[in-house]
Amino acid sequence: MSEVNASTVKLLPSGRSFSVNAHETILEAALRQNIGLPYGCRNGACGACKGRVVEGQVKHRQYQEKALPAAESAAGQALLCCAEASSSELVIEARESSAGEIPVKTLPCRVESIEKIHDVAVLKLKIPASERLQFMAGQYIDILMRDGKARSFSLANAPHDDAFLELHIRHMAGGTFSEYVFKTMKEREILRFKGPLGTFCLNESSDKPIVFLASGTGFAPIKGIIEHMIHQNIQRPMTLYWGGRRPADLYFHHMAESWAQQLPHFRYVPVVSDATEEDQWTGRTGFVHQAVLDDFADLSGHEVYACGAPVVVEAAHQSFIQERQLPADSFFSDAFFLSKDLTPKA
Repeated sequence: MSEVNASTVKLLPSGRSFSVNAHETILEAALRQNIGLPYGCRNGACGACKGRVVEGQVKHRQYQEKALPAAESAAGQALLCCAEASSSELVIEARESSAGEIPVKTLPCRVESIEKIHDVAVLKLKIPASERLQFMAGQYIDILMRDGKARSFSLANAPHDDAFLELHIRHMAGGTFSEYVFKTMKEREILRFKGPLGTFCLNESSDKPIVFLASGTGFAPIKGIIEHMIHQNIQRPMTLYWGGRRPADLYFHHMAESWAQQLPHFRYVPVVSDATEEDQWTGRTGFVHQAVLDDFADLSGHEVYACGAPVVVEAAHQSFIQERQLPADSFFSDAFFLSKDLTPKA
């Protein structure tokens, strides 16, 4: 495929157009021009940025094959975070998000508090009084490290509750940043971050019932979305399935229980996969996505928001669409990937 200096991309179904420079990915160009294409990892790992090339040609940078299997590539699908234009004009079918219209800022912040619950640190950050971070529930920020690398973490608070930015950080043995948070970080330290990022946000144009699926700290952005819905008095039926290996992994279990008690349209299903006798667990067991399969024979009229470990998100995506008739465009996800360039969001 020949190299082109600049290309024009037309999006379907919206009809919006934008330009793409040589050696620039389609996602990079869209974000530069405040066009809200879906994305998650920005590293060719999660598949959230997938779109269909209707006309024209693209070439891909390196990506993980599971994010774009060969059959999908042959059918015209492309990973927009890795795809560069190879023709002067492109027509791409892709879902758009208003999250892309929010300006991305780089700001300092102060560590206001560090609360450790089991192996999760609930970090609250304060930005300068002269600044305000506009964001949508479910988005994430990049903590900028002194070595030039970034660590991505989902925002666990809703936009209306923005006195502090709340992050849920799981302690990972040997993890540079999580070890720092758990062993060294002090209150009032100054950090820098970039955000908001990502498009894992509520589809507010829909009134479909929602299934939330969280594993571990995948609860963080879902917490933000649920609190946003409560604040906005959005009364769509909601069921939250939250999975962990042990009961202690459901570190805000009582918060989820309180939602179920207070909201008639909300149901909470905790699921534990590896409970021991000492846990005295009497609730649901097994894999959290299997609990959804056991409870729903048909998801064709629902939306699913899944967040957490890639193996959980991928299993849910495949089984819900293939076995429970969930429309592909009704599955919203944010998987916490780990690679040489990317750390989990929590």
